[in-house]
Amino acid sequence: MIRAVPHYVQESVRPGRVQALMNLGFPIRQARFLVHVLVFSGVFLERQYRAFTGLAHGQKTADFLSRLVGDGYATAITPGALHRGRLYHVHYKPLYEAIGEPNNRHRKAASLGRFVERLMLLDAVLADPHYGWLGTEQDKRTYFREALERDLRDDWYPHLTFGAGAQKTTRFFPDKLPVGVPLKGRRRHVFLYLATREVPVDFRAFLLRHADLLKVVDEWTIRILLTRRFRKAAALYRYAVRDAYLMPLTPRETEELDWYFRSRRGEVVCPARDRDSRPRHGRSKVRRGTVRGAVSAVATPRRGRPLDDAEHGPPRPAPTRRGPHRIRRTPAPVFAAHAIRRPCRRGGERAPRGRQPSHPVGGPRPFQRSRP
Repeated sequence: MIRAVPHYVQESVRPGRVQALMNLGFPIRQARFLVHVLVFSGVFLERQYRAFTGLAHGQKTADFLSRLVGDGYATAITPGALHRGRLYHVHYKPLYEAIGEPNNRHRKAASLGRFVERLMLLDAVLADPHYGWLGTEQDKRTYFREALERDLRDDWYPHLTFGAGAQKTTRFFPDKLPVGVPLKGRRRHVFLYLATREVPVDFRAFLLRHADLLKVVDEWTIRILLTRRFRKAAALYRYAVRDAYLMPLTPRETEELDWYFRSRRGEVVCPARDRDSRPRHGRSKVRRGTVRGAVSAVATPRRGRPLDDAEHGPPRPAPTRRGPHRIRRTPAPVFAAHAIRRPCRRGGERAPRGRQPSHPVGGPRPFQRSRP
């Protein structure tokens, strides 16, 4: 379902864009690095430049950074104390115009937290040269239009719509996350996702937006970037993939499950609308394996399976740990890590170190799982 495409379509760092920056007076190594920065982040660290070019901390690195700041191409940002790190935000509009992205949002100033997130994405792109990385909306749409054997409607691509009527605007690939295209005969695509919250609420929306596109891609991997702050949330993100692709729930089922588990923790006292959702009956409902049966009924999509009719909607892909579809988590750089606070007891008291009980203090214990 994915056919061969020209090399210049497989990545955003194209020879034409590199040559455009070389015409402005930058050597080829500096031009290639600047194209990476302009497309994927708009901001970089000296460490990233030295790792990309293979240079040590010396006069050549200092001359390059001094030229960017002195000529007004970039602004140096010192977020903390002196000599504790410095960011360089590239905002010069003629540089973006040279690569064909005059309205790229990376030019605009952003919060420090947003800059740090972009640095993580740039690190992930530079660390894996085995893929051709796509960063802009136009580059991604051009690649998939050329690579897919069957043309897709616009609503099959990840998108968000704003406004109504004549002022209606649709943005494709609104997450602005890099997509890795396989090179040198490979078939697996990589979709990066940066975890910015411990609870994967935004990740679930990301999965639903990409479900239609993933269905027509032969092999793919969702690579989740986790900082140390969220390292314990890896299981939640895996469960989010399972819930979105293996066992999608209706809004009514979601509401019933939320009421049921909150009632088990003693947080709600109002009766449920559905009699089967009450604790006495809900226990037998879960034991009957309603959810388990839904999972076992979904099969992994085979390669080359034709598309279903659009009127019925595309089926959700079923990612597996083995086979053509995978979910991979990758630790993010150390500079964005934070300490994890221990949970508190009721009343604001700090819980002691060590293993914590699985049920709330003073509340009912969860029922035991029935043996098969």
